Amino acid sequence: MGQAREVMDRITAAMNAKDKDMMARCYADEAVLVTPDRGEITGRDKITSYLFQQWDAMPDVHYESVRQYESGNTAIDEGIVTGTNTGELKLASGQSLAPTGKKIRVQSCDVGRVEDGACVYHRFYFDQLEFMAQVGMLPESMTQQLSSH
Repeated sequence: MGQAREVMDRITAAMNAKDKDMMARCYADEAVLVTPDRGEITGRDKITSYLFQQWDAMPDVHYESVRQYESGNTAIDEGIVTGTNTGELKLASGQSLAPTGKKIRVQSCDVGRVEDGACVYHRFYFDQLEFMAQVGMLPESMTQQLSSH
């Protein structure tokens, strides 16, 4: 196992343990995180703040790894994110969504590049529409259409 795999495994362990200190230590000071919902987030503090907001919205959030890959200083994880929206969900617009109590199960893929033992670039891929439907942000008619495909 190389350094990239080890760091990505620590990020996953920190997320599942809700260990904020371990999570922060996984990222370089000027790391970049790219997400479908927020775009590019630069800096360890801003990245961890974004992740902590997700934990606040879904305190039981869990990442289940399905497949793992590593090549050089890059690690890729495919998995399933599950959780229950029992906390306020901060939206990219700055507004907040009251807890819906809905459960989510969303496929995701993470790509991380590691240098000197820390993640310097991390990209999350997940279907934002699927997430919004499952958390209850879309009209029921649209949610039904999505679930029938």
